[in-house]
Amino acid sequence: MTLAQISVGHGARIQQVGGSGALRRRLLEMGLTPKTKVTIRKVAPLGDPLELSLRGYSLTLRKEDAALIEVEAANA
Repeated sequence: MTLAQISVGHGARIQQVGGSGALRRRLLEMGLTPKTKVTIRKVAPLGDPLELSLRGYSLTLRKEDAALIEVEAANA
C-alpha cells in the first residue's frame, strides 16, 4: 500500500521511501523517513495534492510523490 492510497483522516506508518536521486533525498529531508507515523488531513478538490500531518507539522505532497512511499495502514 502507498501513502497515496490512504483515505482522509486515516493514518499510516512509513515502511519504505521509493524514488531515486534528488527526489528521494528531498522526501527524506522533509521528514518522510521509515517508521514515521503520518495522517492524511486533507485532499485538494481534484485529488491532488495531499495535506499530511507528521512529527507535529503539516506537509503538502503531490499524489505522484506520495505513491512512491510504501506504508502500513494504522489507526489515526
